[in-house]
Amino acid sequence: MKTTNVGLWLCSIALFLSASLTVQAQSWSFTGRMQTPRAYHTATVLNNGEALVTGGNHRGVSGLTSAELYNPSTGTFVYTGSVNQGRYLHTATLLDNGEVLIAGGANITNSQVSCLSSAELYNPSTGKFTVTRSMHTAHCGSTATLLNNGMILIVGGSNVNGVVLSDAELYDPSAGTFSTTGSLNVARSAHVATLLSSSEVLIAGGGNATSYFRSAELYNPSTGTFSFTGSMKTARSVFTGTLLTNGEVLVAGGDNSQNFWLSSAELYNPSTGRWTNTGSLNTPLVQQTATLLNSGEVLIAGGAHQGITASAELYNESSGTFSITASLNTPRADHAVVLLTNGDVLVVGGYDGNGGNTGFLASAELYH
Repeated sequence: MKTTNVGLWLCSIALFLSASLTVQAQSWSFTGRMQTPRAYHTATVLNNGEALVTGGNHRGVSGLTSAELYNPSTGTFVYTGSVNQGRYLHTATLLDNGEVLIAGGANITNSQVSCLSSAELYNPSTGKFTVTRSMHTAHCGSTATLLNNGMILIVGGSNVNGVVLSDAELYDPSAGTFSTTGSLNVARSAHVATLLSSSEVLIAGGGNATSYFRSAELYNPSTGTFSFTGSMKTARSVFTGTLLTNGEVLVAGGDNSQNFWLSSAELYNPSTGRWTNTGSLNTPLVQQTATLLNSGEVLIAGGAHQGITASAELYNESSGTFSITASLNTPRADHAVVLLTNGDVLVVGGYDGNGGNTGFLASAELYH
């Protein structure tokens, strides 16, 4: 009897410890605050483990020129050099040489939104931004993908006149120049771009002023051309795309009509070029973020659903299901997210929906 009681007691302790570890592994905690509240900004992990936050919008003013560095060791943000052109809805891409390419985006001048063709490089050694050659076309809300050959593919978005683009450009870090490459078969904005293990880039979904797209295309770096691949089951824009450990691509959420949020998710199989439905989000979402964790799970955080949400979910590749995890401490959308080198997820800034232009956030949180 005593042996049985001891055994039960030990099992209870083990279960308790397991539950405690599970709670600790699924929690958010505040970390240092940014010096400037911002949304529509970028966050990029540098080779030294720090995270570079650039640009964004604050209280509806022109694009911000300020940039900040987050130090995971101290949990603090400090200003670094400023970008030469204030911008938001831009791209930020870590190059193979450790520099960060900041390209395109939007700015506000005399109450008018304009798209930018300019680009800059951030040097972590000096903490300064220097101007590099401009793109051939101004791009707002485009995607930027680091290719296996070290070049950066800029795709789609819209131009200074609000026209959705089929244009694509390549940035060559060695020459510091942009060159045009093949054009999309469908001009699109609010799409996703994902580098596949084949070195091709999957461009999926998005839309224009009147339509939302199911179509998807593949960019072949060897030929510099785009070709159609299988279409998604559901048209969607403003959604997330994540490369899974098995080589498939998970897309989740988004919208496909005025104020119609999606909970559905799909998987793209590069071997077959086809999409299949997978488990659905517990909450329909737009403007959320998705991060592939070291565990192989995908963390979906924040976003909007009839208001800004603090909800978070985990996608399990093996079961094909989403499960609710700990909620953010602050509801936020249009935030930035990065996976730090220690495995924590850093969520930075965004907009909480409170009071028009007063809801821009300086706070940051860590998911452990």
